[in-house]
Amino acid sequence: MTAVPSSRVTVALCGDVMLGRGIDQVLPHPCDPVLYEPCMESAEGYVALAERASGPIARPVPLAGPWGDAFEEMERAAPDVRVVNLETAITRDGSPCPDKSIHYRVSPENAGVLAAARIDVCALANNHVLDWGPGGLVETLAVLDSLGVRHAGAGRDLVEAEAPAAIDLGSRGRVLVYSFALESSGVPPDWAAADGRPGVALLPDLSDSTLDRVGLQIRAARRRPGDRVVISIHWGPNWGFAVSAAERRFAHALVARAGADVVHGHSSHHVRGIEVHRARPILYGCGDFLNDYEGIGGYEGFRGELGLLYFVTLGASGALEALEMMPTRIAGLRVRRATGADAEWLAATLGREGEPLGTRVVATVGGRLALRWDAEPSASRGAGPRPVP
Repeated sequence: MTAVPSSRVTVALCGDVMLGRGIDQVLPHPCDPVLYEPCMESAEGYVALAERASGPIARPVPLAGPWGDAFEEMERAAPDVRVVNLETAITRDGSPCPDKSIHYRVSPENAGVLAAARIDVCALANNHVLDWGPGGLVETLAVLDSLGVRHAGAGRDLVEAEAPAAIDLGSRGRVLVYSFALESSGVPPDWAAADGRPGVALLPDLSDSTLDRVGLQIRAARRRPGDRVVISIHWGPNWGFAVSAAERRFAHALVARAGADVVHGHSSHHVRGIEVHRARPILYGCGDFLNDYEGIGGYEGFRGELGLLYFVTLGASGALEALEMMPTRIAGLRVRRATGADAEWLAATLGREGEPLGTRVVATVGGRLALRWDAEPSASRGAGPRPVP
């Protein structure tokens, strides 16, 4: 008997990936280390902090090196699509944004880190992609194109910034990835893309009119049966577990009215709660997945060095079938598998923050975590137009 091909699609997601400063310096082809920060003059200072915290780092680190244990985990899970929020400009040129005190950039040669992990899509609507000006953004787009990495959320004009990245999976349809940002995440308002102006896909607010605009874009692009939609959204402050009523309402409406099958939230430097609404997962904050913050004091209670690699499996209708997570820890400027008390802290935090949202987690094989959620009466609905909740 011939096996029937699976209609399931698995999307790998993570939070903020910051390849600049210290991480760029340990890779084979770093940028000029000079920084324009009030407290640090050289990116080498962040390498020194990381080595003080976690031990010596042998240089140069190979391009796959920063992914650490996550590389093996992605190979094991073999997701159909790999999506990250890239919070780094890819450029050696440009001028640092004068209104900001932190500027991330990675050299075009070191951007091969993304290709080494076979990243399919970079969400770019965030508060660092224009750190080195419009010229730096345009070079970022060109480098990603040369690497074969699709991008969404930023562009040479408004049309390109708002367009989804489309991954064609043949008979299983496509995964359409949209990327948007809000000023609440620190995006300067003048970074908004416009006709003839490079920038990011910046949402003005969380109003019904904004939602209607997003919904129109999705309905225009969602043409094939089996198309699934991921909305990657950079919103909210860096610290704090609370999900505001406005965020929750908007996330629900992205599912019920705009057509999202996954809401991929980020900006917080730590993980936040997970909700499942109408059989669609809402990741309110995925935390930092890769950065150079080791050794920096403050906010230790949020455990920003801990994160998750999310594997979201969707059925033919777009409904969530499984959500498995690998607990991670940043150490030595690379992603490590979090174990013991670190993994327990992540599980306890997801449980505490997920309880009012109707979700919980359980430990599974290999130290992974799996999401469990309360059933909803409308959980079996299809992927077509959805009623207002």
